[in-house]
Amino acid sequence: MRAKELIQAYKGNDPAAKSTIQILFYAGIHATLWYRVANWFHRHGLKLIARIISQLTRLFTGIEIHPGAQIGRRFVIDHGMGIVIGETTIIGDDVLVYQGVTLGGTGKDVGKRHPTIGNNVIIGSGAKVLGPFTVGDNCRIAANSVVLREVPPNCTVVGVPGRIVKINGERLDHIHTPDPLALEIEALEARIQKLEKLLSREDKK
Repeated sequence: MRAKELIQAYKGNDPAAKSTIQILFYAGIHATLWYRVANWFHRHGLKLIARIISQLTRLFTGIEIHPGAQIGRRFVIDHGMGIVIGETTIIGDDVLVYQGVTLGGTGKDVGKRHPTIGNNVIIGSGAKVLGPFTVGDNCRIAANSVVLREVPPNCTVVGVPGRIVKINGERLDHIHTPDPLALEIEALEARIQKLEKLLSREDKK
C-alpha cells in the first residue's frame, strides 16, 4: 500500500513521470524502498545488516540514507544523485528533495546531530541543511542554500547562509529580512544573560 502511494507521490511531483513502469526505474524510489528495509533491520537491532543494505543502495543509486534516519510517508527524491541524509535526521510526510541535498551535521553536536524537516517541505538541488534544528511545515529551501538555524513554518529560505525571504507567501523587504549575524548575536546575548543569572545564584549561596 505504501509503495502504491509513493508511486502516486512521484506522479504528482515529477512532470516527467509518465507511467508507473518508468517510475520503477528511478533511483530515488529504489533508494527510498531499500531505506525502509534497512531501517527495519536497524530498529530491530540488526545494525550491521542495515548498514550493509544502505551502503549497497548508495553504490547503486548514488543516494546515501542512514538506516537510523526517520522518514515519513510519500518521500520523493527527484533525480537524487549526491543526496546525503544523516543518522538522526527526522523527515515528515510529503517532502520533496532534489539532487545534491545534504541533511547533515556540523560536527559540533552530539546525540541529535541532524535536522528535523516538517511536512510538505521542498528542498532544492544542492541545498545543505546542517545541525539539530527544525525546518517547519510548508517551507521551501532554495537551490544551493546553506541553512544553519531553525526555520519557522511557511517560510522560503535562500542564500548562504540561508535567510528567510518569504513568510506565508509574502515577500520580505530588506528591512524586515532577518539578518543571520544579528540573530546569532541575539542568541549569544540571551545565553550570556542566562549564564550570568546562574553565576549570580551561585554567588548568593
